Amino acid sequence: MHFSKPAIASLATILPAAVALPKGSSSGSLQDAISAVPGESPLFINYPGKKTPLASEYLKVIPATGSGPAGEDDLLFQNLLAAEWSIYSFYQAGVEAFTSSNFTTLGLPNSTYERIVQMRDNEAGHVRIFQEQISNNSVKPGPCKYDYDFNKNPQIWLALQTYLEVSSMAFLTGLSNQADLNVSKSALMAIGQVESRHNTWSLIDVYNTSPFAGPSDTVYPYANQILDLTNNFIVSGSCPSENPPYPSPSQNLPQLVFYGNETTGRPGSDLHLTYKDSKNVPTYQDDKEYWAVFYHGLQKQSVTFDPNNSHVKIPAQFDLNAGIIIVNIAEEKDAPTEDSVVAGPLILLEQPGSLTTQISTV
Repeated sequence: MHFSKPAIASLATILPAAVALPKGSSSGSLQDAISAVPGESPLFINYPGKKTPLASEYLKVIPATGSGPAGEDDLLFQNLLAAEWSIYSFYQAGVEAFTSSNFTTLGLPNSTYERIVQMRDNEAGHVRIFQEQISNNSVKPGPCKYDYDFNKNPQIWLALQTYLEVSSMAFLTGLSNQADLNVSKSALMAIGQVESRHNTWSLIDVYNTSPFAGPSDTVYPYANQILDLTNNFIVSGSCPSENPPYPSPSQNLPQLVFYGNETTGRPGSDLHLTYKDSKNVPTYQDDKEYWAVFYHGLQKQSVTFDPNNSHVKIPAQFDLNAGIIIVNIAEEKDAPTEDSVVAGPLILLEQPGSLTTQISTV
C-alpha cells in the first residue's frame, strides 16, 4: 500500500475479536471553542460531537500581525502545524465517517469509536498548541483539502491510523534536532508522548498485540524527509495561497515502496525496493557506491545497494516484532548528512506484524 492510497487486503482476518471496555465520561461544549486552551478545556479531551472542536477562527490561515523578526523556532512549528493539519483532518474525517457500530461489528470494543473521537480532540489541541508556538511575526498555516482514500472502510482507516501515529513519533523525535529553544524541545517531547499513547491504544485494543516497541522508538535524523511524505494526502492545488512552502526546506526526494508479496518485511529478510513515482527516481552514477541505510531504535546499519538490482537484506540483528524500521538510499555510508540521502525514507511497520507487508507496498 502506498502511503497515500491504501489498498489493504484481508483486513477482516487481521483485526482480532476483543473484549468490550467500560465507556468513559463525555463532556465539553462548543460554546467556548474560541477561548478554549489545551490543558484547560475538555474540548481537547472528551468532547463527543461529530463537529470539529476547533472554532472557525482557527480553521484557516492566521496572517502575521507583527513586522519584526520571526521567532527562533517559527519555521519548525510552521512545518509541524502543516503536518498536524493532515493528521487532525484524518481523525476528523474518521469521526464524521463512522459510528460506534462500524467498529463493534468488527468485534472491537464498544469504546473504539469513543477513543477515536477523543484522539480527534487531542489532535485538535495539537493544532492550537502549534498555532500558539508560532510568533505573531509569522504566518500560521491553514488546512488544505485531503484525500485519505479509506473509502469509509473502518479497517483501512484503522490501519492508516496506526501508520500515521508511528510516523508522527518518527518526525517529532527528528524535529527535536532542529529546535533552538529548550521550551520547543520540551513541547515536541510532550506531544510525542501523546502520539505514543494513541498508538498504544491501537496496538492493544485493535490489534490485540504487545504495545512495547523495545527500549527505544526509532529515531530518524532528517525529519523534513518524513514530513514530505504527508504531502501524498494533500489534494493538489488545495492549500491556501498564503501558506508557506511545506515542508521547508524540501528535497522532494524520490519515495520508496517495496514488493510486499516478496518479503516478510522482518529483520533478516530480503527487501525488493522500487519507487512510488516512475517520473521521480534518483540519477545513479555507474562509478559510485550507494547504501541502503536502516534505522531501528537508536541503531543504524548500512548495507551496500545496487541500483540495478534493488534488493537489500534488512539487518538481522534488529529487534523482531518491535516498533518500526526506516530505510533510505544514500550516496555515503550511514547517510551522514541530509544531502547524502538520494531516496526515501520508507517506513516499515513492524508492529503489528499483520500490517508489515500491507503498507507502502507496490
